[in-house]
Amino acid sequence: RRQTLVDAALAGELSVDDQDGGTFTISNLGMFGVSRFNAIVNPPQAAILAVGAIEDRVVPRNGKPIIAPMLTLTLSCDHRVVDGARAAQFLQTLVALLEEPLAMLD
Repeated sequence: RRQTLVDAALAGELSVDDQDGGTFTISNLGMFGVSRFNAIVNPPQAAILAVGAIEDRVVPRNGKPIIAPMLTLTLSCDHRVVDGARAAQFLQTLVALLEEPLAMLD
């Protein structure tokens, strides 16, 4: 079923019924050069992750400024469904996996 949905999405052929019943959305405006944004949860979903553009930013590393590619992730949650502390833990885990993708193999 998953592969059928992936194929339909890649072909731009998802129906409304195919998209019904979701609990989580990822909204990527980074590909349009949007640095950061706040996405609005679509009921009855529980959360939506907003993904901004990857941009070079000055960040501290070992006490010195360096330029590194960075992006902004913003998680919006329906707090009737998702506890804020759990949402923060989710973001911490996601960031850790994005920063060290080989950790996903463990």
